[in-house]
Amino acid sequence: MASNKAHHATGFAAGVIAAAVVARVGGGGSFHIGVFLSFIAGVAGSTAPDWLEVAWWSRARRLWITHRTLTHWGVGWVALLAVSYHWLGRSVYAAPGFGFACGGLMHLLADWPNPLGVPWVAGRHSLNLWNSGHCDLIVVAASWVAAWFIGEHVWLHGVHGVSVLRALRMG
Repeated sequence: MASNKAHHATGFAAGVIAAAVVARVGGGGSFHIGVFLSFIAGVAGSTAPDWLEVAWWSRARRLWITHRTLTHWGVGWVALLAVSYHWLGRSVYAAPGFGFACGGLMHLLADWPNPLGVPWVAGRHSLNLWNSGHCDLIVVAASWVAAWFIGEHVWLHGVHGVSVLRALRMG
């Protein structure tokens, strides 16, 4: 599992990605409120797989299900992403749902490299790259590189990304 700070940092990147996609698809609505809501939901969704496991209704605040089971299930997050993407521009709930799903998927991607893994489809799968809390900088940097490329493609129409790729290829 990535650290809490890493999940928050990748959550902001997920919020940027979600906002860019919502803006691109046209699901922002009046005054682009959907873009803003998708960003906020992306940040919240990035920690959701962990806080959804906590029994907030009990005094003890213990886990009501085992860690990294149902709330970390990849199929559920991908389904939410696909359904909310389909409804962008047609439902007021689609933009925040899409952002929440982006954040949840970013959480799973951040947890995937450690030995405990993530239950993507049926069983858990791990990349087995490092132990929990180690190499968070790699995960955060990768998420922000993805956010930069997607945001740059949407808001700057890919102008700078192409020049960066050309420079990398020439160097």
